[in-house]
Parts: sequence; structure tokens; C-alpha cells
Amino acid sequence: MERTLVFLKPDCLQRELVGEVIGRIERKGLKIVGMKMMRPSKEFFRTHYGHLAGKPFYPRIEAFMASAPVIAIAVEGFNAVEDMRKLAGVTKAYEAEAGTIRGDLANSIQCNAIHASDSKETAEKELGRFFKKDELVEWRQNNYDFLYSGEEK
Repeated sequence: MERTLVFLKPDCLQRELVGEVIGRIERKGLKIVGMKMMRPSKEFFRTHYGHLAGKPFYPRIEAFMASAPVIAIAVEGFNAVEDMRKLAGVTKAYEAEAGTIRGDLANSIQCNAIHASDSKETAEKELGRFFKKDELVEWRQNNYDFLYSGEEK
């Protein structure tokens, strides 16, 4: 079973799309094991977006991420990282396929509604950044045996 990080960006909250996005995650069959609203500091996002911090457009990212809270969500599933990336769609909203969160709901590269970890390794780091271990809840879905019985990767 895999876990991954998703966070709903300020534009998702500002446009009142939170329920729509969470509903899509749940309808996909992914299990929410942690969720919280937060307003991370600029330093927090400098760590999270460290690979972009030296780019000329980075100050806009920092200002955007500080413009409203984010909702961090820890998601679990058989293939959670890949499933969540497909559900989110590609980063550039204008390239995202219809049916994906970004393809249907996002406006631009920056205002793209959602972040989803891009690999198992990244997911582990990001989950640790956004959640303390005791903030993640173990629980069993009623349909677990039917969702995952007999499947192998």
C-alpha cells in the first residue's frame, strides 16, 4: 500500500472547489488518512519548492502560496502516487486532459488547483514535511478486500 501527499492550493480554496476535488479523490477509491488546513510560512514553501527557489518566477509562487491557506491531504491506495498524478493531470492547465482535476478546474500553470507528489520517494519526504506521524490515521475501508484482493504489481 502506498501513501502520497496532495495539497489543495490557494486557488482551489478561493474558487470553492475543495469539495469537488476531495470527491474526485474519494471516487477514485483512494483513502484519505490525514487532512488539515494550514497556512505555511514562506520558509516552509522555500523548502518545498527548493528546486525552483532560484528561478526568476519564484517570488510569484511564494506570493501565490501565501495568498490563502492550503489543505494538505495524505492519501493511501494500492498505486496511490501514480493514480493521484493521473487524476491531477499535467501541471500546465492548458495541456491537462479533460477529465483530470487540472484539465477541468485549473486556470494556468500556477493556478492549477492541486499538488500531487511525483514519486514514491518525493511522497515520503513531502508527507513528512506536511504531517507528523501521529497525524496520519490507520483505518480500513469497507470495500478494501474487493479493491485489492488478488492484484499484484
